[in-house]
Amino acid sequence: MEPQDPSSLESVRFRYLALRHPQMKLVLKVQDQILTSLRDFLRKEGFIEILAPIIGPATDPGIRGAKQASIQYYGAPFKIMSSMILYKQMMISSFKRIFALSPNIRLEPVESVKTTRHLAEFRQIDLEMVYASYEDAMTLAERLLTSVVKDIKEKCSEELKGLGRKLKEVHGPFKRLTHKQAVELARSNGHMASYVEEIPWDAEAALSAMHDEPFFIYDYPLVSRGFYDREDPVRPGILRDFDMLYPEGFGEAISGGEREHTYNGVLKRMKLTGVDPEEYGWYLQMLREGVPPSVGFGIGVERLTRWICGLKTIWEAVPFPKVPGIASP
Repeated sequence: MEPQDPSSLESVRFRYLALRHPQMKLVLKVQDQILTSLRDFLRKEGFIEILAPIIGPATDPGIRGAKQASIQYYGAPFKIMSSMILYKQMMISSFKRIFALSPNIRLEPVESVKTTRHLAEFRQIDLEMVYASYEDAMTLAERLLTSVVKDIKEKCSEELKGLGRKLKEVHGPFKRLTHKQAVELARSNGHMASYVEEIPWDAEAALSAMHDEPFFIYDYPLVSRGFYDREDPVRPGILRDFDMLYPEGFGEAISGGEREHTYNGVLKRMKLTGVDPEEYGWYLQMLREGVPPSVGFGIGVERLTRWICGLKTIWEAVPFPKVPGIASP
């Protein structure tokens, strides 16, 4: 049989055919360099790589409409990681700067397929650093993306040419919009968005399409995100967190922020968001004993690959995609 177009949904079911397509070979060569470039940059910045957990008693509840996946682990209810964020807070008690290539499972709603940028299984470079602000993290994210793009343009020029991708260099500082400003911009262009909630997928894609360079949205409202994001001590109701968005309609690139690291602070936020503290016993005990303040973010490998290569869909940016609603190899 002939190789299948990797952008078709049918190619997800018949991956052994899509992987024979010349485009897939080019994409995966670029992705290999992306991973190398990410690691090289972070090691030069003083980060060490750790192994990410795959299962645990609790995982990130702030996964924006997706469901967690659960298993029985020797008689105990365990979660498959949707994000290792809680474990990053554990690790920075030992090392000041850490990162991991973290696998994540999020059972996204079936309709998320229409966005062409959601997977049920994905990987991200997840990092954390102590005694730093979300401004520091945004600056680091700018430099990280600038470095990766420079590397890819230098080392994968033939692959980009084969993909027909004219990748522009990027340079910080990137434009920064508050959540309020982003909502106002979306509304002024005919998209529904709330001042107290996450920006909807369609509005986020529209905002991305209005830009030709990466940009940040920051200062999200308190109830829009998880209990681990830190509320600004002098601006009640505002979180010290951010997203970076790719341009050209590719959407979210990075999500991160400062951590609420005190026991009482987290407990208060859990009650506010309706999270059962009983499900987070080890995490709350860790906070009782004390962890340093930190900031971190995650950058999705598949989404980064998609943007760099200029791909139509997210499932073209991974060899064995798990697309919501499709039982594939």
